[in-house]
Amino acid sequence: MHTDKFLFLFSVFLISVGVIFSLSLSTFTVLLHHGYGEFHFFIRQLFVGILSIFVMWGLSRLNPDTYFNPIGFTLFFTSLILMSVMHFLPESYVTAAGGAKRWIRLPGFSLAPVEFFKIGFVYFLSWSFARKLNENKKSLKEEVKLILPYVAVFLIAVYLIAILQNDLGQVVVLALTLAVMAFFAGTSAKLFILTILGAISVATIAIKTSAHRILRIKTWWATIQDMVLSLFPKSIADTLRVKDLPEPYQITHSLNAIKHGGLFGTGLGSGTFKLGFLSEVHTDFALAGMTEEIGVVGVSIVTFVFIAVIFRIFKIANRSDNKVHYLFALGVGLLITSSFLMNAYGITSIIPIKGIAVPFLSYGGSSLLATAVGIGMVLMISKKADLK
Repeated sequence: MHTDKFLFLFSVFLISVGVIFSLSLSTFTVLLHHGYGEFHFFIRQLFVGILSIFVMWGLSRLNPDTYFNPIGFTLFFTSLILMSVMHFLPESYVTAAGGAKRWIRLPGFSLAPVEFFKIGFVYFLSWSFARKLNENKKSLKEEVKLILPYVAVFLIAVYLIAILQNDLGQVVVLALTLAVMAFFAGTSAKLFILTILGAISVATIAIKTSAHRILRIKTWWATIQDMVLSLFPKSIADTLRVKDLPEPYQITHSLNAIKHGGLFGTGLGSGTFKLGFLSEVHTDFALAGMTEEIGVVGVSIVTFVFIAVIFRIFKIANRSDNKVHYLFALGVGLLITSSFLMNAYGITSIIPIKGIAVPFLSYGGSSLLATAVGIGMVLMISKKADLK
């Protein structure tokens, strides 16, 4: 039995790139927070990066027949419990963002349970779908009955994440993962479309009931309005034009940072838009900050490595005889793919910004460690896949 060494090495490369840019892109943030040392973010991300590499390696050494299921169940139930109780903890034990409690404070670091819940959720779906769903033809009514328990679990996640944590982006990722995994587990295209429409309906309600999300939509439309309306006759464009939209500062600075980088970038550490123009440049806008410094060519290389990681994950899924392993690897690949695309599309104004971290690259210990756990579990099951 051989572990997929290429997936491991590609993942280590991306982690290393993320650690390097945690130093470069956090320049203004450490100046803004006087209590932070010059290497505050770098040291923390370096520590988590090294830990993540060892986690991937350690998990890859385990026998999936013995450890895969216990680890998956532990991730799912522990993270679900933590997300449920964290909102009742006193403020001294949690860290809030935008008025929502998202991190549990532990000695020396903060933990975001939602990042680990995504991996646990994928495991739960793969384990349960493998038992309940198959390729046998069923009526749409029968399929809806089969999928309803999963919708109930998803709605609990919507409440815990989108409402209590005010984080719609993570819910969108989970919804896409649920729909695609259910389709590949054996449900029909009709149910897939119905699930997507249901997810869109939930997202629409979540947006309409949140002033913060409506502002994000307006800011996004302010960026692309002139380009879109230029495709229509002037009389129609004038009718459709929305006035008094907010200034899209973040997106504008993001696009200018990408443009400023050009083909080869300004050089590592030499970016200017990270100096107070782009807030959260080391987290949500990491790709824009990276593009300014290493250019389109550099980011293209990083993107190709991302594609290689995703390809290896899907190859392991395709070569797995165990249906639980197949669905789990598929789900992890979907999580990484959708998160990367949603962030890349957001910073280039193709879609509204969702606040989704770039796997491996964005600063954040919980996101990186949870991704490493997911990759490690895929590496574990790769020993059972025929990758020749």
